Amino acid sequence: MSHRPGRLAEALKKEISDILINEIKDPRIGFVTITLVEVTPDLRYARVYASVLGNEEQRKLTAGALSSATGYIRSEIGKRIRLKFTPEITFKLDSSIERGTRIIKLIEEVNSEGESGQ
Repeated sequence: MSHRPGRLAEALKKEISDILINEIKDPRIGFVTITLVEVTPDLRYARVYASVLGNEEQRKLTAGALSSATGYIRSEIGKRIRLKFTPEITFKLDSSIERGTRIIKLIEEVNSEGESGQ
């Protein structure tokens, strides 16, 4: 089993994050965090999970902006990482950070109710 897909996934995560921060000037892209990149064993496809801070409308706008910027991001990846084939990139919205934040708020509410009831 090769470690290459994992190494490529980490390199893609770093480079895509850098491109989003420094080069993409689309106002629809708000506060985006790349949480995970999965690369197929043949290195041809990459699924990029992005977490967006904001409401549902902002998430949809950001998802549209990311999908329209995919071609540019892929061409920049091709320039930055030396590969025989630049992977096809697919963006998926990741809601794990929002779920975690909601769970923390619920735990804090339960704790504060427990303290005030004593």
